[in-house]
Amino acid sequence: MFEGQSLFEKELSWLSFNERVLQEANDESVPLIERIRFLGIYSSNLDEFFRVRVAGIRRRAILETAQGEPSGKWSHLQFAVTDKVEILTAQFQKTSTHVFSLLQAQGIHTLYDAPDALKFDKYLTPTQISWLEQVFDNRIIRHITPIVIHSKTQLTQCIDDDGIYFLVALNKGMSKQFCLVEIPRVDIERFIIVPTNNGDNPKYIVILDDVVEFFIDKLFAGMFDYDHIDAYSLKLTRDAEYNLTDDLDESLLDQMSKGIKQRLKADMVRLVHDRKMPKYMLSYLRKSLKIREHESLSPSVRYRHFKDFMKFPSLNEKCSQTAEIKALESIRFNAFNSVFDAISYQDILLYYPYHKFKHFTEFVRQASYDPLVKHIKINIYRVAKNSRIIQSLVEAVKNGKRVSVVVELRARFDEQANIEWAKTMKDAGIDVEFGIESLKVHAKLCVVTRLENEKMVRYTHIGTGNFHEANARVYTDFALFTKHKEISQEVDNVFDFIEHSYKRFRFNHLIVSPLTSRRRIYQLIDNETNAAEQGQTAEISIKLNNLVDPGIINKLYQASNAGVKIRIIVRGMCALIPGVKEYSKNIKVISIVDRYLEHPRIMFFHNAGNEQLFISSADWMERNLDERVEVACPIYDLTIKTRIIEIFNLQFNDNVKARIINKEQNNLYVKQGSNPPIRSQIEIYHYLVEKEKEDSLLLLEKLNEQ
Repeated sequence: MFEGQSLFEKELSWLSFNERVLQEANDESVPLIERIRFLGIYSSNLDEFFRVRVAGIRRRAILETAQGEPSGKWSHLQFAVTDKVEILTAQFQKTSTHVFSLLQAQGIHTLYDAPDALKFDKYLTPTQISWLEQVFDNRIIRHITPIVIHSKTQLTQCIDDDGIYFLVALNKGMSKQFCLVEIPRVDIERFIIVPTNNGDNPKYIVILDDVVEFFIDKLFAGMFDYDHIDAYSLKLTRDAEYNLTDDLDESLLDQMSKGIKQRLKADMVRLVHDRKMPKYMLSYLRKSLKIREHESLSPSVRYRHFKDFMKFPSLNEKCSQTAEIKALESIRFNAFNSVFDAISYQDILLYYPYHKFKHFTEFVRQASYDPLVKHIKINIYRVAKNSRIIQSLVEAVKNGKRVSVVVELRARFDEQANIEWAKTMKDAGIDVEFGIESLKVHAKLCVVTRLENEKMVRYTHIGTGNFHEANARVYTDFALFTKHKEISQEVDNVFDFIEHSYKRFRFNHLIVSPLTSRRRIYQLIDNETNAAEQGQTAEISIKLNNLVDPGIINKLYQASNAGVKIRIIVRGMCALIPGVKEYSKNIKVISIVDRYLEHPRIMFFHNAGNEQLFISSADWMERNLDERVEVACPIYDLTIKTRIIEIFNLQFNDNVKARIINKEQNNLYVKQGSNPPIRSQIEIYHYLVEKEKEDSLLLLEKLNEQ
C-alpha cells in the first residue's frame, strides 16, 4: 500500500477542477457570452461544493472538536479549503469585472458591480426608466412580500438556500428597521433587456436585482417612516444532507418529501454577502444568525446566485461567435424503417451532443405503440422538466404495454422533481419501483421486450449519461443500443436485482456495482500488472469524472511501478498523484474543460492484444463501486470499439483545452509547441461527421446488395 502523501485530498482536487472552469472564463479565445456563462458554471459548482462537501467536512470537524481533537485532520482540511476558496473568490471577482468591462466595450452594458449601478438616469433615457418602472409595477412587485424582522423572527428559517435576498435597513435617525426582500425567481427572467430605438447602441441588459433595488421605495413607502433605505445582497448555503426516518409504515415517497423539507432547517454552511455591505449590517447578521467571528461569512460580488448567469442573453453576434457544431443524425438508425430493424442489423453507438438525442426518444416512442412490444423497463435518475420519454411511457400504458420504471428518489437536488414524476407515472398505471433502500440506482439502462416469431427478444440501451433531453445538448455521453442476447439478459437481470436484491445473478459480460465492480476492476488492472512484470506490452486508458477510490489508486500505483503505461482523463476530482518517480512515473493525467461537460466513463485494457473496452455509468469512487447500482458494459463491435479508442486518443492529444494534472495542482495547459492545435471537442465532431459519411456509403451499399 502507498501511504502518506500519495493521495490528494479530494476536496482540494475538486477546487482545482473548478479553477479550470474559471480558467475558461479567463480565456481570451472564448467568446464573451460563453465566458460569462462559465462564471455562472463556476458559481453553481461552488454552491453545490459548499452544500455537499464543505458541509461534510464541517460536520466531521465539529465531531473532532467534540472528541477533544480541535486540530485534527478535518479541521486542517476545513482551513485549507477556506484558504483555497478565498484565493479563487479573488480570481472570480477580478475575472468577472474584466469580462463585463469587455462586454461594455462591445456596446452592451449591464451596470455590473459599478459604484453608481443604481443611477439609471446616468445611463438610461427617461423613456427607458419609465419602461422599467412599468415592468416593476406590472410584473415584479406582485412577486415580492418583504419579511419585516422583529425580536421573535427566526431569520435562518426565513432564508431558503436557493434564494437571493436583500437585507434591507429602513433608517430613521439612529433607529433601524430591518427587513428581508427576496428577489423573485419564478415567472420573470433575471436579465431584463431594455428596449432601444431601432437597435441603437449602447444596449442595456439590466439585472433584476438592480431593478428591485432601484424601485425598492415602492415596497415600503406609506407603511413605514424612514429617511433612507440601505439594501445589500446575501445568499445562504445550507447543508444538503438530510435524514430519512426508519418508520416502516411510511412510504419512501413520504420519507423523501419530509427529507427535502428538512433542508429548509438544515445547518448553515456559508453566508455570502455583497462585499460593500456596511459593518452595522454584518454585525446584525452575525448576531441574528449566530455566526462566530470569521466563520461562514464571505464577502463577494454584488450579484448573488451567479449561476443564473449561465443563461445570460446574447445581443451581439461578435460576443457569442463560436465554432458551429450541429448535432448529427445517425445513419445507422435512419437507414431503417424502425429503431428495432436498425438495432437488429447491428449495434449502434451514439455520442452526445454530437449525435441527436432524438434517436433515444424515438426508441422509446416507437416502443410505446409497436404491436410487438410487450414490456418496457427503464431506470430514471434525472430527466428533463418536460420529458418526452415519460410522456411516451404514459402512452405505452394506454396502448396496453407493461411499463416498469425504477425512479431514484435520492438523485441529489432532483428529489422533488423525481417525486412528482413518480406520482405522475403511478397515476398513469406504470409500475414504479424506488430501487434498493441502501443503494442509489445510478445505472443508465432501458430494455424493450418484443414478441418476435413467438420468442421474447430484448432490445437494450446502456449509457453513461442520464435520460435528460437538455443535458444531452451540453454533456458528452456514450449510448450503446444492442440486441446482444447475453448482454440484454444481464441488463434485465440488473432490473430484477433492483426489485429483488436478495436474488443472486451471475454476470459474465456486465460489470455491476455493488456486486462485481471492485473485484473485476482490480482483476483487470492486475492482469496488466502481471503482463508488464513478464515483459509484455501492458496499457490502461481511463476516462472518468472522478478518480478518488484509494483501493483502485493503489492498484494503479502498483501497475505503474511494474511498467504499465497508464493514460487517464479526469474531468473533476483526482486523488491520484501522477508523475512521481516512487509510485506513478508511468501515469499521465489530463483534464479537459471546454464548451461541453465531459461526462463519459471509459475503461480500456490492452489485455495481451485482445483489447477489452467498457463504457460505464460509474466513476472510481467508493460510493460508485460499493454503494450504488452501476453498470459497465463491454464493447464487442469492432467498429464501435475502434471509434471509442480513436475518440479517446483525440482527447488525450488535446493541446488547446487540456490541462496537466500534476502534484502541484496548478492546472498548466498542455504545451502545444510546434504541433498543430488540437481542440478535441471540435476535432471529434469533424471525426464523427466523416464516420457518418463512411457509414452511409457502406450501409447503403450493403442494403442494396440484399
